[in-house]
Order: sequence, then structure tokens, then C-alpha cells
Amino acid sequence: MNDTLSEGWYYGLEKHLPGTGESLEAIIAEYSDMVYRLALSQMKNKNDADDIFQEVFFRYIRRKPHFESKEHQKAWFIRVTINCCKNTFTSAWKKRVVPLEETIPFITDEQGDLIRELNKLPKKYLAVVHLFYYEEMSIEEIANAIGISISAVKMRLSRARKMLKGFIKEEDYV
Repeated sequence: MNDTLSEGWYYGLEKHLPGTGESLEAIIAEYSDMVYRLALSQMKNKNDADDIFQEVFFRYIRRKPHFESKEHQKAWFIRVTINCCKNTFTSAWKKRVVPLEETIPFITDEQGDLIRELNKLPKKYLAVVHLFYYEEMSIEEIANAIGISISAVKMRLSRARKMLKGFIKEEDYV
């Protein structure tokens, strides 16, 4: 779980969401890791990922959406996270800011190399790679979550693998 949740940023908000039987804390606990990892993979720095994380859950609290199933709820969180990341990239502020290099002290050199290679991928490929390998979603689930066809997901995964092939040996990753 990330630090944002443990800081209690949602202190003072309603404990239970109207119209749902779920507590806000339970929903945040269930989806916080997925939202944060996806935001971090898209934004490529901790501070922006923290902002996206909070924005996603604030939108959830403000809109109080009703879901047909757990899959629908998970897809909503994925879609909103990706949309918030896109909005950040197109903001005037982001266009004028130069990012600082960040180092993550708890990863090995090999993991750091992998992260750097993954960060070189275009955003549309990075999103499907993250959802497929890190969130362990099926191709169909990814297609539904980000609103593209199954064949588009397969093509993006295939192209991303080709881009990474020089760095990652196929037998090491499978």
C-alpha cells in the first residue's frame, strides 16, 4: 500500500458512501495499490502519481457512482486513472515544467534498467503492458477497461514486446 493512504488524506470524509454498503476505507484499500501503480507507470514520478491517486478517489467520492459488478468498478477506477493522467499531460502547467530525475532506492540495478526501458515506451503501449503484466488482467478485461478492441490490445502488447525485445529475452519474461 502506498504512503498516501497511510497519511489519512481522506480524514473527515464520510465513512460510508450513500447508496452503497461499502465503506470508503474498504474501497480505497481494495483499489489503492492498482490505482497508484497505474498512475506511477503513466506519470513516471511519485509526486504526479500521488496527485493522480488523490484525484481518482476524490472523483469517486464526489460522483458516488453505482456499479453493476466488481469488474465494472475496477474498470471505472482504471479508466478514471488513465483519464486523469491524460488530463495532467495536456495541462498548461505540465507543458511548461521540466521533470527532475528520480531514483528509487529499493530496486535492484536490473529492475531499474527494466523500469527505464518500460518508460521509453509510448503511453498507449505502457498502459496495456502495465495492466497485462502487473495487474494481471486478461486481454478482454483490458479492452473493456480502456475502451479499445481486443485486437488493438493484442497489437499494442505485440508492438511493446518488439520494442523491448533487445532488452528483455523472451524466455526470461515468460
